[in-house]
This record gives sequence, structure tokens and C-alpha cells, in this order.
Amino acid sequence: MATHTEQLTRVAVQLRGLTRSFDGRTVLDGIDLDIPAGQFVALLGHSGSGKSTLLRAVAGLDHEVVGSGRLTAPERVSVVFQDSRLLPWRRVLDNVLLGTDGEERGREALAEVGLEGRERAWPNELSGGEAQRAALARSLVREPELLLADEPFGALDALTRIKMHALLRELWKRHQPSVLLVTHDVDEAIVLADRVLVLEEGRIGLDLTIDRPHPRSYRDPLLGEYRERLLAALGVTEDHA
Repeated sequence: MATHTEQLTRVAVQLRGLTRSFDGRTVLDGIDLDIPAGQFVALLGHSGSGKSTLLRAVAGLDHEVVGSGRLTAPERVSVVFQDSRLLPWRRVLDNVLLGTDGEERGREALAEVGLEGRERAWPNELSGGEAQRAALARSLVREPELLLADEPFGALDALTRIKMHALLRELWKRHQPSVLLVTHDVDEAIVLADRVLVLEEGRIGLDLTIDRPHPRSYRDPLLGEYRERLLAALGVTEDHA
């Protein structure tokens, strides 16, 4: 397996002049972006700023976007959504293996996310956090080169969300995919990502490297400067944060 430094010399995702409009309104306006292999990137922006539209384009789910510019991405891509999207009529292991072979790898993936022994459970028997763990296992079983996450922790309570942050970072460190995380939470972006992008009026208004070692804490005062810069880019003052 390549080292993290070696990975960062390769580009996993490249966008050039990517544009997308809906009903005459431009959501993505000629975006240029490179994401090195193995980098953890968070994408911030106001509601309706085009975060999910950009993620769908990179995932290959919006061909009209691809036709408006250049987009290259790895062949093996997995997507995790805010809703776990587990099929209620399939047991947990069957959900993880959906569309793939290799039961043993599915069991290993469930063990990685702390769900060993829950292979035969039904989705409605899982808590919200457990369901998202199963969704992560489903994405990992495909050994993705690129993991796309669209506000995967937005529906979880604060304590569960913090636990999921630690799990996602550990899984990223172990498997070394590139990660593009869409979030509305500035603190989540700072704690998890090594690079944070702010989408503004269809373009990337800020591209900020978070140069702090992991694990990070919300209480770390040295993260305050990053938080202020991101909030300013979003047009939010501390009084309104």
C-alpha cells in the first residue's frame, strides 16, 4: 500500500470548468478543483449553494454536469448519505453485500465499524448511529478509491456524531481513500478534514488547509482561527454562529 505522502502526489479527482444550471439558475459556475489521492476534504456552503450537486457530479450521478466541463474521478467510488438507505427487507449483512460478492469481507467490514454479531439483524433493530455504521461498512466492502459523504451525520445526536467522527477518521486512516465530505457544520469540517472548501455563488470561495495533527478536539483553542476564517467566508460572525 502506498504511503499517505506518496498518495498525495497523485490526483484522484480533477474538475475543470464544471457548470450546472437548474431552470436557468447557475448552481455550479465553472469550478476548477484537484483532490489528491488519499486526501480528506470537507465541503461547506449555505443551503442551496450546490454542495450536493457537486458531490453528485463527482459520483457520476449527474451526466448533465459532466457534459458541461471536464471531470475525472476514480473507478471505485462509494457514497454515504444522511439517510443510511438500508433496505428494510434485507438483513444487515445482506445490505452491506448488496451488489457484491464475498460474505467474509462483509463480516470484516461490519466488525471494522463495531457491528460484529449484528449480521442477522434487521435494519429497524438498529439505532441511528448503528444504521450509519452499517452504511459505512457497505461503502468499505467495495474498497473505494474515493468515498463521498453527503452530510452523513446530520441526523445523529451530538454524542453519537462525535463517536462517528472518530470512526470515520480511523477508517480513512486504515483504508486511505480520498474523501469528499459535504457538511453544514464548520466544527465538523475542522475536526475531520485536512482541507476545507467553501462553496459560494457557484464557485470555491475559500480553499483552506487545516494544519493541525489528529486527533483534534472541538475545545482546541488553536482551531479557533480556522473557525473564524471559515465563518467569515460563509458570511457568519461569531455572534450568530
